[in-house]
Amino acid sequence: MTSNTAYARLESRFAKLSHLDQASGFLHWDMSAVMPEGGAESRGEQLASLASLGHDLLVAPEVEEWLKAAEQEGLEGWKAANLREMRRDWLHASAVPAELVEKLSRAGSSCEMVWRKARPAADFRQVIEPLSILLDLTREMAEIKSQALGVSPYDALLDQYEPGGRSADIARVFADLAGFLPGFLAEVLKKQGAAPAAPEGPFPQAVQKEIGLEMMKSLGFDFDHGRLDESLHPFCGGTPDDVRITTRYDEKDFITSLFGVIHETGHALYEQGLPKQWRHQPVGKARGMSVHESQSLLMEMQACRSRAFFRFAAPKLARQFGRSGWDADQLYNATMRVEPGFIRVDADEVTYPAHVILRFRLEQALIARELSVADLPAAWNEGMEELLGIVPPDDRLGCLQDIHWYDGAFGYFPTYTLGAMTAAQLFDAARKALPDLDGDLSAGRFAPLLGWLRENVHGKASRYSTDELLRQATGKPLDAEIFKAHLRARYAS
Repeated sequence: MTSNTAYARLESRFAKLSHLDQASGFLHWDMSAVMPEGGAESRGEQLASLASLGHDLLVAPEVEEWLKAAEQEGLEGWKAANLREMRRDWLHASAVPAELVEKLSRAGSSCEMVWRKARPAADFRQVIEPLSILLDLTREMAEIKSQALGVSPYDALLDQYEPGGRSADIARVFADLAGFLPGFLAEVLKKQGAAPAAPEGPFPQAVQKEIGLEMMKSLGFDFDHGRLDESLHPFCGGTPDDVRITTRYDEKDFITSLFGVIHETGHALYEQGLPKQWRHQPVGKARGMSVHESQSLLMEMQACRSRAFFRFAAPKLARQFGRSGWDADQLYNATMRVEPGFIRVDADEVTYPAHVILRFRLEQALIARELSVADLPAAWNEGMEELLGIVPPDDRLGCLQDIHWYDGAFGYFPTYTLGAMTAAQLFDAARKALPDLDGDLSAGRFAPLLGWLRENVHGKASRYSTDELLRQATGKPLDAEIFKAHLRARYAS
């Protein structure tokens, strides 16, 4: 392949786009982790300029010409898949005017900074105006993209995070779960009986961080290409060569931070395992957010919320916190408690899907103009009562808890539960391929599991569709029954 081919020109252009996207990612990380409050306005301008510059490079007239020409070059394998992903990126971007891209970037940055004040104050009124502005712009973008993609406005937003995902398919799966979960939850609550004694604090933040770093190392995190920091909302960002993860600490509860670190490390391991030779090309990116979430949940929920893992972790935790008598089974039972709660990121495995189903329903209604921003808190509380039988006492524990909508990420939430289902299916396949997996986890050996994931998920990046990736790894498309079977085995057996 010579450097004068249309495909080679596309590779060069998309490498530049990747560099701009990564620079924006680090600015977002800095804004969430260490930026002083006074930097918000200028940071919004910086991000808007980068977004506009990237958009201009992607939708330039020559890109469409190169895409058409490259289709005649007989590409195969990774290059053919890369061209497919390039066209998908171009199709999303070319539908949206540059002015709207810049407005969305500014509105997202502005709304997020207001949310950062409104959330601790439990004052939803502060965000009504900026969220309304952001939502109007998001609807405008969704309607434009829906015409270009030939899908509904909401599906056009969903496709940004879950390539090929359709709300009708998700709604069927979620309706099945919504029918299964209430009865199953009642069964689990009845079976688990009285709460076992939970470890009592205080648990010094410095020790929690030390433990988190040690667990990251055990899981296989490469500290030459990443780091751990603190933020209001745990997240994973950066680039495959410099992965930034964050957590938050509570000296009364070490479990939240520990499993937050493990969750974000799952994301980071996926990024660090993407193929180096395709690192700055669309095909070298992660295969959508449901697969990305499956990697965090596979580590957090499948591998590390297991009895086997607690046989490894309990003595380490007891030693580092200076405690005695922490039995692995007792600690497992205390930390695997099922109980309806208000906060999604703290939810147990059984109730978590209800949190996602609620958000999926509400954001569809918001995009379709069936729900106004001002009515969101009431609709949220009604949904929580319907799905989990509880009502948040304030909006901090309700519709203000997540950052996603307040920085413009509509269509993202369904990928969390799709990811949980995918994680269960991948772990089931890994268990069959690795007969001594429980023994490995009991000894803190994550290399065999990570190796299996590198081969079957990480190293394939976006070469295949989500469905095909899962078929290759597990032998079948996404199967909700595997997720249900996992829940029954863990909580009802």
